[in-house]
Amino acid sequence: MQNAELSGSSKLWRYFNAFKLAKLTRNVVIRNSLTGEPETHPLNEVASSHMARRTLAGILYKKYKDQSLVSSITGHAPNSSAFARYRAIDEEMKIEMLSALDSKEDIK
Repeated sequence: MQNAELSGSSKLWRYFNAFKLAKLTRNVVIRNSLTGEPETHPLNEVASSHMARRTLAGILYKKYKDQSLVSSITGHAPNSSAFARYRAIDEEMKIEMLSALDSKEDIK
């Protein structure tokens, strides 16, 4: 009789393979947990469910800019410090927001 649950290492290899099949193999910089030094690795070699959740939160927030909606999807409290780390506000978002002001005809 086979165990229905996968071991932690089997789950991890499934993530790695899924990222590789999806051609998510670009290089990313991660911090070595032992030395604290930055290291470059292919994304499919360091991918995890946590990374996927964090990436989803960031992409959704960047697109919709609705903290309550995105946090309800990811399961975070809207004002949690964990969620705040995931939703990076980048320069592109700032420019987009300020550009929206220029396009509003009702602003005089």
